[in-house]
Amino acid sequence: MTTATIDVLPRNLELPLFDPHIPTYTCTPAQMPQFDAQAESWFQEARALESPEIYVDDRDYKKIVALTREAAERQHWKAMLNLASFYIEGRDPPHGDEDAVQLVEAAMRLGVPAAYDRMGTYYMNGTGVRADATRAYAFWQRAAQMGSPEALTDLGRKLISVDDHPERGRWANEAVGTKMLECAYGQGHGPAAYELGYEYSMPTGRSPAREDLDRALLAWHNGVKFGSAKSAAAISGEFDVDSTDADRMVPHPDMARSERYRVLARALEFDPDRRFPNLDKILPLPPADLPPWNGDRDTLINAARGVRHPPTAPQAPNANSERTGRFFLDPVYRLVPTDDKSTGPSAPFAGYWQPPTDGMEVDRSDSVQTPTPGLYQPGERFDSEYVRYPDSRKTIAANSPWRHWRTVRHDQGTISPPVVSGRTREIAPPVPAKACGASERCPVSGTWQPWMHAEHPLQTMVNQYWRQAWLAAGQGFPDPGADWMLDVPADAITWHLMEQGGTNHIGAA
Repeated sequence: MTTATIDVLPRNLELPLFDPHIPTYTCTPAQMPQFDAQAESWFQEARALESPEIYVDDRDYKKIVALTREAAERQHWKAMLNLASFYIEGRDPPHGDEDAVQLVEAAMRLGVPAAYDRMGTYYMNGTGVRADATRAYAFWQRAAQMGSPEALTDLGRKLISVDDHPERGRWANEAVGTKMLECAYGQGHGPAAYELGYEYSMPTGRSPAREDLDRALLAWHNGVKFGSAKSAAAISGEFDVDSTDADRMVPHPDMARSERYRVLARALEFDPDRRFPNLDKILPLPPADLPPWNGDRDTLINAARGVRHPPTAPQAPNANSERTGRFFLDPVYRLVPTDDKSTGPSAPFAGYWQPPTDGMEVDRSDSVQTPTPGLYQPGERFDSEYVRYPDSRKTIAANSPWRHWRTVRHDQGTISPPVVSGRTREIAPPVPAKACGASERCPVSGTWQPWMHAEHPLQTMVNQYWRQAWLAAGQGFPDPGADWMLDVPADAITWHLMEQGGTNHIGAA
């Protein structure tokens, strides 16, 4: 935000009006604030308690809301948006629509594109704000400019029309609309893959060429990996023997493939949060042969899921875990400094805050000579004194800047993509471990995980379990630009073998 708008509530920001006829669009993938590891753990626990396997009336929403709030108080933006939804749904009275809007505003201040998209939805629906479609589109436009895949998909779809029909929310700007969909698709957004498949298969003003149909089929196939039930159903229909479309995407009917996509479509309809990154292991596109399958639904689904290695064993007690009170830190975590500082009298948000260090170099080894970060809750006053040496205290000057420290897991350097419990198969790591550069050929068949350095600004776009790829020995690794439509340097990615094995038969996974 600019200085002129810093005191303006984010809901009241003056934004440029929506322009459906912009001449060009340049993809800028969403860059998100890094999560506090402990907050991420609480968030994942809350999401697991909302599993579709648990009937809605049997879910412990009191615990779900409490865990989500704990994560949100540490500025976990996904938790902030989920908590806002709980408030609107009446899951935590007396919190309601106004509290939800304030939470979304807090996420907007963090620069979260999804928060701008959500504010647009609130204006369109009149949720906590006066309904205003013009402001809704302005917020959606800003979210799309920031790289929100949800906003890009919604606006991209609206711009692909033969003629302008503003009364129906449709405008003729196919080139920009397609680029928006491709930008969202590159971020692994399933709905964008579905819309893009249709756009490729039905180009405006001409009949689709073979190349168009191939691109459409690949978009839907990847959409299944990204969790799109509609993509799975669409491909199933293409392979169905009853289809008589002359412009069929697939080379010939194939009921076996149709049935497998149908099974996955039903699984995704039941649980939209599923992802199937190992789809090529069980259901490669033609001309590859289908591996035999025993016909069991769960076997097929499990084989297509991502894989994850068990977390490393908890760390032995350390200096932090042996402290008490606000200085205690679970030995699973360690602390790293952030750029956030506060000169106020109290903590602006929950987390570990360190007193001023009098210009000394920060010592990350928790030396007794360095002020130790302590845990503060939102609005809790900072201590006026802190222990600097075991036998002395130091008074803190008023308005001195306190520094925020974020928790990270001790195993941060391992290949361990974040995932809600139950979303992946947990397997033992292969021995010996294998890693390859992006320019190499895959040395063994199996599931491979792309990985970027934790500090790379686009690592959240790559270090995800749904980016895994099942590859046969001798294949090249996916290219971020050509295969993901993502402007990420391939040489910044290392591929790690997660599970070795072929596809002679899809049996128990």
